[in-house]
Parts: sequence; C-alpha cells; structure tokens
Amino acid sequence: MTDKELREQRNAEIFLLAAELSRNPVPFIFTGIDPEAYLRIKKDDLEYPGITTPIEEIIFKCEKEGIKVVFGKNPDSSNFFIIPALSTDIERDSIVPKTLSVNPKMVEKLQKLVLLDRARY
Repeated sequence: MTDKELREQRNAEIFLLAAELSRNPVPFIFTGIDPEAYLRIKKDDLEYPGITTPIEEIIFKCEKEGIKVVFGKNPDSSNFFIIPALSTDIERDSIVPKTLSVNPKMVEKLQKLVLLDRARY
C-alpha cells in the first residue's frame, strides 16, 4: 500500500470510529488534557482572548458533565471534536481528540480515537 492509501484507510477508520462514538447516548468520562496540549491551548487563550471558551472553563464543564464526540458543521469532512456533554457550542467549547489524556479509565474506543487522531498529524 502507498502512503496515500494508508492515510486514506486510517482516515476512514477514524471517521467510522468517531461516528460510532458520537452516537453514544451516555457521556464519556473526562480523563483530562495532555499537559503539553494544555500549554498550547492556554497560550492561544492568552494570545486570542474571547475567541473560544477559556480552557479552564472547558475542563471544568468536562469534569462536571463528562464529554461527547461531535462532528462539525460538515460531517463528511471528518472534522470531529470533543465537547462537554451538555454543550451544543462546537465553535467555542470544543477541543480536538488528540489533546485528551489517555489513561485506563478512558473507554477503549475513545482511547483508540485519540491515538489515531494524534497519528494523523
């Protein structure tokens, strides 16, 4: 298989996994943000205030409510996000899956999604 074919296969797997997780009716346990990702997000919060919900507020909501996987405005584009379970504001309350901390408390399929999302970049 060529690199392009492998990338397309991985993207298709990620899309199917995200679609399955997005249909889960029960919120997932929030296991935190990867420390390096947190620093990058925090830097963006400080550099561009008001564009998104501050990361501390997103973390608080996620700890309180749990999380869910959602697709962006165009689901066919494979743009999917993690948002607090009670939120509907993808624009302001979202984080990308690769920023989540992976640990044994995380559902196995969500772990796989996070790790595959990290491998895309």
